[in-house]
Amino acid sequence: MKKIYTLAAAALLSVTAVAQSPFWTSTSYKGAFPITDGITGTTSNDWTAGWANFDPQITVYPATTQTISGSITSQTWSPSNTYLLTGTVAVASGNTLTILPGTVIRGDKNSKACLIITKGAQINAQGTVTSPIVFTSNETSRNPADWGGVVLLGNGIVNTACSTCPTNPNTNNIEGFATVFPEIAYGGNNNAESSGTMSYCRIEFAGVALSTTANSELNSLTMGGVGSGTKIDHIQVSFGGDDGFEWFGGAVDAKYLISFRTLDDDFDTDYGHAGRVQFGLIVRDKDISDVAGDSNGFESDNSGGTGLNRLPVTKTIFSNITCIGPKRDGTVALPVGEKFERAIFTRRNTAISIHNSIMVGWEKGWHVSGTPAFDNYNANTNLDSLGLVQNTIIASNLFPKFVHDAGGANATWYNAYAGINSIDTTKSVAQIAFVNAFPTELYDPSDFRLTANSTASNGASFSGPQFSGQVTGVKSIVNENLKSFVIYPNPANQSTSISFNIIEKNKVTTNVYDVLGNVVSTLSQSNDFEKGNNTIIINTSNLSSGIYYISLDVNGAKETKKLIINN
Repeated sequence: MKKIYTLAAAALLSVTAVAQSPFWTSTSYKGAFPITDGITGTTSNDWTAGWANFDPQITVYPATTQTISGSITSQTWSPSNTYLLTGTVAVASGNTLTILPGTVIRGDKNSKACLIITKGAQINAQGTVTSPIVFTSNETSRNPADWGGVVLLGNGIVNTACSTCPTNPNTNNIEGFATVFPEIAYGGNNNAESSGTMSYCRIEFAGVALSTTANSELNSLTMGGVGSGTKIDHIQVSFGGDDGFEWFGGAVDAKYLISFRTLDDDFDTDYGHAGRVQFGLIVRDKDISDVAGDSNGFESDNSGGTGLNRLPVTKTIFSNITCIGPKRDGTVALPVGEKFERAIFTRRNTAISIHNSIMVGWEKGWHVSGTPAFDNYNANTNLDSLGLVQNTIIASNLFPKFVHDAGGANATWYNAYAGINSIDTTKSVAQIAFVNAFPTELYDPSDFRLTANSTASNGASFSGPQFSGQVTGVKSIVNENLKSFVIYPNPANQSTSISFNIIEKNKVTTNVYDVLGNVVSTLSQSNDFEKGNNTIIINTSNLSSGIYYISLDVNGAKETKKLIINN
């Protein structure tokens, strides 16, 4: 039986994406995970299922069977061997290292092993959800900073150069190494270049200090000048001795990243990085912080010293990050001497953007440091350097929510900015309502998805210049629930109808957007619709003539169609 609902255009609400693109996945929810479908395992909507490991310290890995050292040419590593990296292993320019699913690579501690994919070389490390590729320590008892980590270097654009490096285009040497050698150079003029593919990979216990010099630690995954042709997805870094992920310039994108129990910062961006990152999970350990500095969830700089105004400005765009600090749900007391600081630290003329994300359990929320960074977040929307923090929850268990210094941002500015950009500082962890994000021990089974009553389950926004023309719906999920979706008549005059067929009873949200992505009407907000054919009749007489978009969200999966109104 057909169900018919008659609705009129309603008031403005928050914004969700309508533009189409190959990168951003439109979501209704904030944070990295949707409402649970009640299923666990590799077929669930928990994208960590099957390949991630939240207890790597007890995982038994096979003994090494083949040693790799020095400069190498094209090779294929397979799970029939377990590889031991000794010293600096560098894939020479023009060569490709292929690593097959299920392969285990172990790093030697005494020689401070690391793997470098040099400029002009590529890595093809494509694991699977059931057979991930693992880079880990060769120690019997594994700990942070047992070995170096993985370093990807490319010819992408960077905005700074070392004192002895070419400057047209800029090149630099990746930080940490005690001596300079050609394999650590990165940077050029090709932001579209590919350094290969890393997918379904785990990098564990990396981040060793390469010398006694301060800040000589490697990150778990370091990316210097890596271009947008590189594919990075489903990467977990665990127990790193420095940053989890660090981007130095370039334009590489990434999806589905986990930074687990790392030492310093989780997502660190520098030197003009211009890529996009969606779906990330950060989980911190109260007992692991950087005693030599401070530990933040996000840390971002444009450049340091006297070169703050170098172009291009660092403007990474993050969306759908769940960032769980060391205080977790607020019940965890931090130890004496800990060095935890902020969920978000933006300084030195950076202009990164963070959207549709959740910050809980940190000592402090967002810190805009210095006038150059403040100017970017206080900028007009037509400026190239504009940075945004928007549609994000900074949970009520963070205090202070905002940090200001002498650089321009103050309490009045933050409060006004939060109101304009839908930064919610009132929601408690209980209201965010994760399924099980705070187990007794961090290595116990956890579930970072949202419950049905979560305040983060809706209200995500993909409007604005950061997303324009770049957003797509979740077609694969929509097609499982939605058999048809028709708007008729179209063009419409005084009214039109939305007809859709769903395979089972589901919650459906229906919004109307203008061409700029602004919600002009909410027709249904997570209302229950019956299995089979349903029709919503819309009174459009109060809408101006023009192009609109109808978004149909079925249980968290979205599809959008154009509507033309001639009134």
